Amino acid sequence: MISFLTVGIRTGIVRPGNDLAGALIEGIAGSDARSFRDGDVLVIAETVVATAERAVVELASVVPGEAAVRTGERYGMDPRLVEVVMEESDQVVGGIPGFLLCMKGGTLLPNAGIDASNAPPGTVVLLPKDPDASARQIREEIRKRTGARIGVIIADSRTHAMRAGCSGVAIGCSGIAAVIDIRGRSDLFGRTLEVTKQALADNIASAAEIVMGEADECTPAAVLRGLGIPVGDYEGIESIDADECLFMGLLKQRD
Repeated sequence: MISFLTVGIRTGIVRPGNDLAGALIEGIAGSDARSFRDGDVLVIAETVVATAERAVVELASVVPGEAAVRTGERYGMDPRLVEVVMEESDQVVGGIPGFLLCMKGGTLLPNAGIDASNAPPGTVVLLPKDPDASARQIREEIRKRTGARIGVIIADSRTHAMRAGCSGVAIGCSGIAAVIDIRGRSDLFGRTLEVTKQALADNIASAAEIVMGEADECTPAAVLRGLGIPVGDYEGIESIDADECLFMGLLKQRD
């Protein structure tokens, strides 16, 4: 049985251009984990990563187009926010009051992942431009400064179909395998598993969310220690084509 430790890392408010790796190293020194160790998995909220990378938009600077104005009226949204969402989306597939359902980077998510919570007043925070690259850069910086070989996950909070509440989902990953393929193994009754893959990075992200919080905790990261997961040259999140996705298939049938 695996026994592991999950520790939140407080950083204070991270502002555009700040040294995030340095803030995390300083933050872990004041936690129960004390320092990064080989085999640790670090989970970081996407909002703080994007903020450090200056992916922050002032809504006062946005001029909405006609399509954004119409869409804002339809869904009861600020047309300036709609304009940013539409620019950040690969495709807008629908919506409900206050939110647009978007395709972005092979993922179905609300408002293209744009976040107004934990953002300065009058601004919104975009998703990191390349979350896998962000995870890799932070992992390499921590390795350079501390010597520790760790895995890094960039996590977001998402809702799930027909369920109340949010849980963590990995949008960027470096140093550990994001998905474990267990096809070919047998279940309890000897049947061969044909489609099962374990979303390892998503499961770790959800565990970390418990100690990170969603409000004013100022704890945008967590370290999980003792998982026994191999750390190495693993990169990226595994997505599937829209044609293979149950939810996208249902949406297409409605078109």
